Amino acid sequence: MTLIYSGNGLNGNSAPAVREDMEAAVRTILEGLGEDVDREGLQRTPHRVAKMFGELTAGYHTDPVALINDAIFTVEYNEMVLVRDIEFSSLCEHHMLPFWGKAHVAYVPNGKVLGLSKIPRIVDMFAKRLQVQERLTREIADFVAQTIDASGVAVVVQGAHMCSMIRGVKKANARMVTQSLQGVFKTDPQIRAEFMGHITANFSDD
Repeated sequence: MTLIYSGNGLNGNSAPAVREDMEAAVRTILEGLGEDVDREGLQRTPHRVAKMFGELTAGYHTDPVALINDAIFTVEYNEMVLVRDIEFSSLCEHHMLPFWGKAHVAYVPNGKVLGLSKIPRIVDMFAKRLQVQERLTREIADFVAQTIDASGVAVVVQGAHMCSMIRGVKKANARMVTQSLQGVFKTDPQIRAEFMGHITANFSDD
């Protein structure tokens, strides 16, 4: 699988012409809705929406090397490392509506560990872009595995999707759960069960 660590999304430092194109597109949408884009409440809406999408897709512009910032440490430790209940928000690439929830990320080191803050930052790097939850889950796992050559990585993501809450099937309480199990988490039932035991109680929290 090829990971895309950066892209061409809009951010706060985008060229003015790019932001102007975004704002023009928002104005077109408003006009398509029959709105008066010059009325007081909407005059700055195109600017605000373009700025908002810059924030929500900031992951396209995250430098993975700078994100890790040499926070990889050599240790004599080969038990599971788990960071659970990592809150995230993302945008569904199908409808560009938000989805959000929690990610649980575990790995078994192979001589190296990541600084504690790096796992949530990795989650954000992949969440802050147009996504589907299945790919988000796999990208987080692949990146951790490749960065520290872990003996195993496990990622479980639980998400609430606005595209199925306010439109379509309109099921406000439905939650989607995805997982990516690699290395020993895929081959060793005991380690996998230990990981699942740590996180299962969290499934009903949201």
